[in-house]
Amino acid sequence: MNIELVSALALFALVSSITPGPNNLMLMNSGANFGFKRSLPHLLGVTIGFVIMLVLVGLGVMQLFDFFPWSYQLLKVLCMAYLLYLAYKIASNKTPIGAKNSDTRPFSFIQASLFQWVNPKAWTMALSAVSVYAPSKGIGAVVLVGLIFGIVNLPCVCSWTLVGQRLQVWLKDRKRLRAFNIFMAVLLVASVLFSML
Repeated sequence: MNIELVSALALFALVSSITPGPNNLMLMNSGANFGFKRSLPHLLGVTIGFVIMLVLVGLGVMQLFDFFPWSYQLLKVLCMAYLLYLAYKIASNKTPIGAKNSDTRPFSFIQASLFQWVNPKAWTMALSAVSVYAPSKGIGAVVLVGLIFGIVNLPCVCSWTLVGQRLQVWLKDRKRLRAFNIFMAVLLVASVLFSML
């Protein structure tokens, strides 16, 4: 891969990683509700989970859709259903910021990693990256695409989490927190609908 192609890939990774989508909106919400430190496993799960997904897609997961075309439609339905469930959970969270012994907690590393497999934007990013920047699907090219995505993605998702944390002072008021969580849930659903179309 030459420097021009690496630069183009890095720019694609930046644009697709920094723009709003389910991961970024959920990380901003997590930063606002739990702070940066408690959201760190979620944040790392997003980046590492996406890189693993991208590499596996590049190495042949997409061939399953060729063998079982109905599975792609099933995946879309499952993605939408799970994201609607998450939006409901976000919107219905009434736990005050900083509350102790709460049932609510941020995503774990494993949950965030597995979430990539039902995230329509992650699928779009992975399929686009592999088909444009590693069309040969050679293991070296696919791994390089994954590494570049990971390097670019990590600071992007950190920035969304930090923005959420900065909102904590403003969100100490229960009404503001409730409105924020509902707004984030609506944005999550909107981002999913946009990705699905």
